[in-house]
Amino acid sequence: MTIVWLVLPFQKRNVIFERALKVLPGSYKLWHAYLKERRHQVRHACPTDPVMEAVNNTFERSLVFMNKMPVIWIEYCRFMMKQRYGTRTRRVFDRALQALPITQHDRIWPLYLKFVRALGVWQTAVKVYRRYMMFDPLQREEFISYLLSVGQYDEAAQQLALVVNDSNFVSQQGKTKHELWMLLCNVLSQHPERIKSLKAEPIIRSGLRQFSDEVGRLWCSLADYYIRLGQFERARDIYEEGCDTVLTVRDFSMIFDAYAKFEETMVTAKMEMTEEDEDEEEDDLDEDGDDIELRLQRLEHLMNRRPVMLSSVLLRQNPHNVNEWINRVAIFAERDPTKAIVAYTEACKTVDPKKATGRFNVLWADFARFYEKYDDLDNARIIFQKATEVSFKSTDDLASVWCDWAEMEVRHDNFAKALEVLQQATAVPSRRRRTAAAGGGPPDASRRRGAHAYVHKSVKLWALYLDLEECYGTLDTMRSAYDQCMELKVATPAMVLNYARVLEERSYFEEPFKVYEKGVALFTFPHVKEIWLQYLVKFVERYGGRKLERARDLFEQAVDSVPAEDAMVFFALYAKLEEEHGLVRHMMAVFDRATAAVAEKDRYMVFLRYIRKAEEFYGITRTRQIYEKAVEVLPDHQVKDICIRFADMERQLGEIDRARAVYAHASQFCDPRTVVTFWKQWHDFEIAHGNEDTFRDMLRVKRSVQAQYSQVNYMVADMVNEVAPTMTDAEAMAAVAGAGPGRGANSMGMLEAQAVKRKSGEAGLPQQVCWCVCVDDAGGWGGVWGGGVGVGGGGGHTTSQARRHDDEILSYPRGLIRLVYLIHTYANEAGVLHNFFPLSECCFGAGMWLALAPSPVSPSLHRGV
Repeated sequence: MTIVWLVLPFQKRNVIFERALKVLPGSYKLWHAYLKERRHQVRHACPTDPVMEAVNNTFERSLVFMNKMPVIWIEYCRFMMKQRYGTRTRRVFDRALQALPITQHDRIWPLYLKFVRALGVWQTAVKVYRRYMMFDPLQREEFISYLLSVGQYDEAAQQLALVVNDSNFVSQQGKTKHELWMLLCNVLSQHPERIKSLKAEPIIRSGLRQFSDEVGRLWCSLADYYIRLGQFERARDIYEEGCDTVLTVRDFSMIFDAYAKFEETMVTAKMEMTEEDEDEEEDDLDEDGDDIELRLQRLEHLMNRRPVMLSSVLLRQNPHNVNEWINRVAIFAERDPTKAIVAYTEACKTVDPKKATGRFNVLWADFARFYEKYDDLDNARIIFQKATEVSFKSTDDLASVWCDWAEMEVRHDNFAKALEVLQQATAVPSRRRRTAAAGGGPPDASRRRGAHAYVHKSVKLWALYLDLEECYGTLDTMRSAYDQCMELKVATPAMVLNYARVLEERSYFEEPFKVYEKGVALFTFPHVKEIWLQYLVKFVERYGGRKLERARDLFEQAVDSVPAEDAMVFFALYAKLEEEHGLVRHMMAVFDRATAAVAEKDRYMVFLRYIRKAEEFYGITRTRQIYEKAVEVLPDHQVKDICIRFADMERQLGEIDRARAVYAHASQFCDPRTVVTFWKQWHDFEIAHGNEDTFRDMLRVKRSVQAQYSQVNYMVADMVNEVAPTMTDAEAMAAVAGAGPGRGANSMGMLEAQAVKRKSGEAGLPQQVCWCVCVDDAGGWGGVWGGGVGVGGGGGHTTSQARRHDDEILSYPRGLIRLVYLIHTYANEAGVLHNFFPLSECCFGAGMWLALAPSPVSPSLHRGV
């Protein structure tokens, strides 16, 4: 059926549609299909072809019945847009909007707007957009964009003004209120001659109040507005106003750069105009030349004012910035002293001392020194006098003002005036004045509060006052100043010591001791330490033993209050006093007290000095009690050192057993891995004074201590620092042989030599040996063979002697590897390292063998059956 339909001529199809529509005129499907068929038939026709008008008539007939169908209207509008009939198409759109309900207008307006934008008649498009704004005001940004694109800036500015004034407006393009404001300001400033309906300056100034982060840009826009209007003087006023009101350096830089560029452009334009008007009259040329010179001077003046204007910006940010006020004054000081004085005055009036950033007293001092620079001391004194009445935040600031005033008087040799100033500053205020300074009292006095009530206790002020009194005052005024300072409890330990020194230099020998007494009453440790030391030393130097009881009383006061960290030097001086001027037993009692009073880090040195004095005055036997107390009192890391001294003392007295007991006690605190020196000394002691049993006891103790410290880890550097040189094999054997007849041939000497060489083995020394160690079936000592000489089972020692070796050697923690090294040690001493046997010759029946093959660096252990 479809094939038949398609092959029919379009005239017959149209007739069939017409007959159907005559029967069913209200059928939407028939009309839609018929219109689609008619549009298809004329798709390639010219817009002026009569068939196009026939299709238009068909659409008109369909709308009689289908006037509420938006699809029919949309197809009709599109068909009319294709024919490019402006007025007829616009009327069709208008009829569609009139016929359709308002809920379906959103389907018509996009096509309508597309038509008017493509039409090219902006007047028609503007009127259509205005009607569209009544339907959908949220699309006002689209209208604004179209107006800007066609150059209708006045209408665009009006629409932008409506947008920014509507607090409920929500941008469909995602723009913020700030961006819309800036767009409006740009439109107003860039097209002032085409915008007549709005006043640009009030709108831009309103933006200045609302958007503080765009102040510089808005000021530049306002100035640009007047520049485009040709009102250059008004633009210059705007730039000046902007530079004088902005609060940030960024905004100032933006405005100033635009201002400078504007002036440069004006000068350039004027010079170009002068070159073009060379043919005019001479009078006009002279006038233009003068104008150019004026503009150049104006530009130069602007550039010279930049530092001052920038300083003004910073001070508008914080008018209490003292450092910026000082920088501002420095700008004027080199150019115009009068302006510098005005700046100083303005600064002193503007800055609030409670809110000041920086040292406000420095500003006042610089102001006074500015007058001093020009030898105007009277005005400088007036400035300092006013500065002393300012309510500074801290007492130190007010004290600095007084000190600067006094130093100015000293620089000009007005010493009496300087002392008068400092006397006024350090005078104790009356009760009424203190109340006013604290905030009470009459209103004029309550403004000066805080610092004035305590400035007379300023250490800085008193230090300068005392120095000036010492240099330029009399003895009485100096002593009065020092006494007043100490009464106010302002004095420092340095002041006390200086006061005593001055009195001593002027031959007042007893007066310094009174000063020291006041000083030790004022301070506590650690501040009073230097006063006590100077007091005690000077007293002993002056009186020696003539006032011994008074000296002892002073020392007792000192040592009773001194902390443990500083006690050593006082006990040393006390002991020296008793040694030189008192009794020895008192000196020993002082040392005994010191051993418990000093800090732990100083206790060892006190014991050494105690022992030395006891040996000097009572003999060496008296030191035994001190040594015993030291062993009980000292910390573990110092017990080793005192025990070595203790054992050496007992050895000198011939008490070998007591010395050995001391070594045994100290060994509990000495790890063999780190404290090598202690075990070396005990080892040497046993070689010189012990026997086989004592040496074995020493080794047993060493093993037990080593096991005790087996879980303790050390840094390698700590272990290396404790390593001490050991005896060689020959030295050990010589020491054993030189001990006397009958001692060098026993097993004691062998064990000593082996113990010495064991340390060399632990150090990793390379050996080149080839020995076989036989272990019999019962697990005992079978023998050691090497170089053709048997050791053990058929060599130089008997089996019983070897078993004693076995008891000692096989007990070492590192096992058989140490055994092999000890075998090599003995063989080296016996001189049997030659003519080595191969491994195959070192077997005896069913015995078990251990062999050490030769190696150039370190031996390796082999085992065979």
